[in-house]
Amino acid sequence: MKKYFLLMTSLLTIGILSACSSDEATTTEATDKETKVTVSTDENAIASAKAMFQPLGEVPVPEDNPITDEKVELGKRLFFDSRLSGNNVQSCSSCHQPQAGYGDNLATFIGFEGFKGPRNSPTIINSAYYSENFWDGRASSLEEQAKGPITAAGEMNQDLDGLVGKLKAVPAYVTDFQTAFGEEISVDNILKAIATFERKIVVKDTAFDKYLAGDDTAISDEAKNGMVLYTGKASCITCHATPTLSDGKYYNLGIEGDEGRYAVTNNDADKGAFRTASLRGITHTAPYMHDGSLATLKDVVEFYNKGGGTDTNKSELIQPLGLTDEEINQLVAFIETLGGEVPVVEAPEAY
Repeated sequence: MKKYFLLMTSLLTIGILSACSSDEATTTEATDKETKVTVSTDENAIASAKAMFQPLGEVPVPEDNPITDEKVELGKRLFFDSRLSGNNVQSCSSCHQPQAGYGDNLATFIGFEGFKGPRNSPTIINSAYYSENFWDGRASSLEEQAKGPITAAGEMNQDLDGLVGKLKAVPAYVTDFQTAFGEEISVDNILKAIATFERKIVVKDTAFDKYLAGDDTAISDEAKNGMVLYTGKASCITCHATPTLSDGKYYNLGIEGDEGRYAVTNNDADKGAFRTASLRGITHTAPYMHDGSLATLKDVVEFYNKGGGTDTNKSELIQPLGLTDEEINQLVAFIETLGGEVPVVEAPEAY
């Protein structure tokens, strides 16, 4: 793996250095607040980097749970309903707040009766594109993911059969489930409705997507140079690849204190490993990392630049990058173009 990574990095570097000899290379100057930043723009390198990205396609939908308007509306109502917790206090939206990028802006989540969770609440933005969910990938679908927090003692602590009884006691819910599914309330249909709503929380019309579609002015020259770094010197694309900007794999970044994927696989290689996060919508989901330990995107880039953390099982891919302060700013400027606008929904009036 290490040899492959080094080979790919070398090839990318050779391509970028070759492009730097082009007569098309120009130098422009940009001002960021009161700091004057020199931005070197090499059109060949930028075009080569841009060609490595693809737009995000349509959301994958399971055959046994097609999306309908009625199911989306029911799932939204359930998402905001505190009946889904054992004490009728927490809802899905407690940790996945629309105004907080469908996270909670906390380092780690607060759960049932004030339980302090060990991990950051992952955003549900573009979670429909994942083949595995949660930081450690223990859920193979959004339906399975929806069940996890509801039943977890430290999160919502709700018995599923008890939840069905709660909802059946609400006549409006009985009607809604008949309308959406043509049958009575069941655990399976509760989870399907929530997953259907979550499949509508998608960010794919970012400034960078507009740039990919042909609007050359959608992102700045500084961001374009950051894109070159992303695909080259910084090697971000090694893991943040594919249209989702995540390879869906698991890596130990050197952060100590959590077994991560190992708890799912019992494979020693997975100790401390966590899934590569997708980057679209990233500007809305601070703080970052599975433990919420990094407050800003610049903190994240600087963390990778120094070679990650010190855990002994750290991935061989995590090496010092040697980025200058200017290059760090360029890379952050590029990542910020991936933010887009989050589809914020309002909580429906409670039944």
